[in-house]
Amino acid sequence: MSAYPNARFLKSAHDPGDFCEDFGVEVAFSGRSNSGKSTAINLIVHRRDLARTSKTPGRTQLVNFFELNPGERLVDLPGYGYAKVPPAMRQHWRQLMDAYFGSRASLSGLFIVMDARRPLTETDWQMIEMAAARDCRAHVLLSKCDKLGRNDARETIKRARAELGEAATVQLFSALSKEGVDEARRVLKSMLARQRGAPAVNEPLVQPWEQRG
Repeated sequence: MSAYPNARFLKSAHDPGDFCEDFGVEVAFSGRSNSGKSTAINLIVHRRDLARTSKTPGRTQLVNFFELNPGERLVDLPGYGYAKVPPAMRQHWRQLMDAYFGSRASLSGLFIVMDARRPLTETDWQMIEMAAARDCRAHVLLSKCDKLGRNDARETIKRARAELGEAATVQLFSALSKEGVDEARRVLKSMLARQRGAPAVNEPLVQPWEQRG
């Protein structure tokens, strides 16, 4: 059963003036257009089709606001990195992200969804840096990890932890095998519980013997 049975779509914003009222707490999800971001949102929230999925990468071009509980929101940010997106749309994305991260006092956490088979991109790092500038916890989902063998998965998470350091926490995630879903739900719950202005808590997500270094 979903922890958010009353989750509902609130509105889509093409411009900053269309953003929802800034109160309570909200957690944003970002990622490349083909990373499986919308699928991850639906699985974590345990609500089918809450976020729209498409076989065509790049469909999420708006900032989509969802209410999970009164005063708690999830925000689906526009996908990025898709080669066929026109330059004007990429420029609009940058301006929209600057406005979003620069204005949302209620923002308490950011999920970054990326394909486990791909390296972190410059835009992934930009998202992490924007979250850090807001004292906002960042958590990376290495999605589609079912495409990796056990040894490759182990090496992938080890490299990601070393690369990210203290900038973000990270985990393996698969919508197909459901690996990491419970862990991601715990992170979302922790982010939503954080009070505005309180320091982020990047608690370890792995056993001590799995820690990097």
